[in-house]
Amino acid sequence: MNPLVTQDLSTVSSNIKALVAGHLEDTGGLLRLSPTWVPRSFLQPGLRIKLHPDDTYAYGLNRGGIDERWFGSTTETANEGRDGDEGLSYVVVGNERFTLREAISECGADIIGEALWSKYSKWPVYSKFFDNMGPIPHHMHQSAEQAALVGQEGKPESYYFPPQHNNVGNNFPYTFMGFEPGTTRDQVRQCIADWNKGENGILDLSKAYRLKIGTGWLIDPCILHAPGSLCTYEPQWGSDVFGMYQNLVEGREVPWSLLVKDMPEDKHQDIDFIVDQLDWDKNVDPNFKDNHYLEPVTSEKGEGFHDKWIVYGKVDGFQYFTAKELTVEPGATAIIKDTGASSVIVVQGEGQANKLRLNCPKLLRFNELSEDEFFITEAAAKAGVTFKNTSATEPLVMLRYFGPEANPDAPAVGAYKK
Repeated sequence: MNPLVTQDLSTVSSNIKALVAGHLEDTGGLLRLSPTWVPRSFLQPGLRIKLHPDDTYAYGLNRGGIDERWFGSTTETANEGRDGDEGLSYVVVGNERFTLREAISECGADIIGEALWSKYSKWPVYSKFFDNMGPIPHHMHQSAEQAALVGQEGKPESYYFPPQHNNVGNNFPYTFMGFEPGTTRDQVRQCIADWNKGENGILDLSKAYRLKIGTGWLIDPCILHAPGSLCTYEPQWGSDVFGMYQNLVEGREVPWSLLVKDMPEDKHQDIDFIVDQLDWDKNVDPNFKDNHYLEPVTSEKGEGFHDKWIVYGKVDGFQYFTAKELTVEPGATAIIKDTGASSVIVVQGEGQANKLRLNCPKLLRFNELSEDEFFITEAAAKAGVTFKNTSATEPLVMLRYFGPEANPDAPAVGAYKK
């Protein structure tokens, strides 16, 4: 009998290398993953990530609602009071499971390739669905240098708004980003100084961009952004650092602790230090949209399929991650070759990837297994993965993201204009 829920699986921590080898043989170089759900205590879930509404508070009301699903993650959440494995993806092999982090630790280059293994000794990125009813606080993610001060890693990130998860826009499909050109440091400092006096007015200094389904953004560390209410696919660096610079959102308080959680303890009351965490030039860039906005660019197109770049570009000259959207038409087959390993989520349809069955769920319970998420090893990617759409009526659509410097031929920001 096939396991249906995580309770049907035994969690193992030994013999993983042999289990991975056998699984890769059975699937044609792919690792089947189970859903990874993440709550946030300070946000209101948007209810578009196919989790059963009865399970929105599966971690308990005190932990907050589940508004995220993480993909191909070897990164733990930074949630206060989190479960020990929260945020980590699990590989499912028969009736057994183990974390993707353990699999990569044991098998290294056999999964992610020699270049990534030699440089990072881990899968250094992850992606998620980020799904909220309304906007979230104006916040930033620390740079590598800033995060290192508290023993963490920095976080550039990116956005793509998949149509399949945005049948409704929810309450505020606009995102504030950066500051209006001409904003002064003293104005921002005053907002932080006024934290306990009521709404601190930091959005008065910013500009909101209307979010467009099927497009995206690339966001550097140290840039303020207040994501709107579209459900977002977010390839990003493997870190959960942030600082919230807005103190009140839709009438809900944002505690000071979420502003300073990833800053050195002796700087928690140092307003000048807090303001100087922001990259000023990038935040007041008069060409902000031109330097960060993304629209899909064709990567490859053939009979019955279309592969598009949805996340591309570099941050300070370095390619941290990239992502593609593959559509295979009903009854069609496509053989896709990539230059690096990737993590895949199916957002529409059914079919096969090599020898692995794919089926996009309509609704999932918190502990149910699925057939919509998998990891492509570098060897399988380079050999070419065969994607087959077994539906007679519906396209098979998948999103996949890659690790750093995996796609040297990826387009630059702004390429969609050409």
